[in-house]
Amino acid sequence: MAILIFFIALIVEITIATYCIMTKNVQKKMRNWIRIIVFIVFIMFTFSSAIEWSLRWVLIAILLFILAAVGAVSLIRNKVNVEKYKTSRIVRKAFIMTVVFVLALAPALIFPQYTLPKETGKHEVATATYTYTDKNRIEEYSKKAENRFVNVQFWYPDNVDETYPLLVFSHGAYGIKESNTSTFTELASHGYIVVSIDHPYHSFYTASDDGTVTMVNNDYFQQFNNTNKNNIYTKEEIYGLKQKWMKVRTDDMNFVIDTILNKSKSDSDVIYQLINRNKIGVFGHSMGGAASVSLGRERNDISAVINIDGPMFSELTYNKETLDFEATNKPYTTTLLNIYSDDVWKQLETISVYSPNKAASENFREVYTVYFQGSKHLSLTDLPLYSPILATILQGGKATADEYYVIETQNKIIVEFFDYTLKGVGRFTSEGTYGLK
Repeated sequence: MAILIFFIALIVEITIATYCIMTKNVQKKMRNWIRIIVFIVFIMFTFSSAIEWSLRWVLIAILLFILAAVGAVSLIRNKVNVEKYKTSRIVRKAFIMTVVFVLALAPALIFPQYTLPKETGKHEVATATYTYTDKNRIEEYSKKAENRFVNVQFWYPDNVDETYPLLVFSHGAYGIKESNTSTFTELASHGYIVVSIDHPYHSFYTASDDGTVTMVNNDYFQQFNNTNKNNIYTKEEIYGLKQKWMKVRTDDMNFVIDTILNKSKSDSDVIYQLINRNKIGVFGHSMGGAASVSLGRERNDISAVINIDGPMFSELTYNKETLDFEATNKPYTTTLLNIYSDDVWKQLETISVYSPNKAASENFREVYTVYFQGSKHLSLTDLPLYSPILATILQGGKATADEYYVIETQNKIIVEFFDYTLKGVGRFTSEGTYGLK
């Protein structure tokens, strides 16, 4: 819709400029009427639901209102047009207005209207957010001597009286807890309690219950980016940083799981009373997937792990003789599903940091692999739906696979895997390669 509005505005500006040049007149009266009509059409689009009103439309609405108001006042005053015609001035005005429209439409162009895949389960889905404070940890990313806090969001079946498996999600390197909302909603509709964690100072931003917003830590942000560049860190230094970040992530996840399990024993909040404490799964994207694999090794109460496009840092060691990474080759007993995009799949054979992923078939007791051809790293999140432009920029190109096909198929596979591992429903049959759609 934003692109359509932009093209309408562009055509209007070109038409006005062309007519003015042909008639050698500034056509102020006509220009004012067109501004008013365009604003009225925008209002009609909004009330007809062609435009779903949100913050993305505020700037263009203000611009169109101002232009229409100025035009209306000019028509009411009905002053004689004394502005002299000049072709260069007409062209300049058309160019300036086009740039102004682009700027006003920028939020809607970057974050276009989109529709999340419709959940297929039988349950209505409710959400809730909480801030948990860990009194046993001091925040290492803050200059203040304060306890670490963790913001979480739940997606859960509404108006039910059963108990359901608990699933804990960890976002990517500097993602956000809403990164896979379509997946969380789909799982909750099928009878799961999903809790997604914002890892403070690793998350791009996180908002606490009291309204405090915490942005990503700049040192962490720079360190992470530099680990993907040549000649900044040695592999041994990179290994140390990865293990440091894994501890932050797994400590957060352990704290959240323990907090939820304790609350489920005594807290009357309906969410905690819906949780089956004996059925727990963890999953995550990228670094969050790595943390999930690590937690699957650490805890005995986790029955299933999904690693979405992440390297298995917990299964990695640094060999000081070869000066390179290698798999630990220690047995892994928790059932695991790996889901890969092109970005990671093509590196499994060539990048040593993925050596544990490559060796999973030998070292893991029960492991499954799904690969989406034509997808990219962020195709396995909702970002390409939420902001195709940002996704393309951040992942260095546009995926060739259809974004809805990838996320909907992935969601179906994730439900099937957790149904098999946590509910004992059937077998997991979706292992394999999924082609371009």
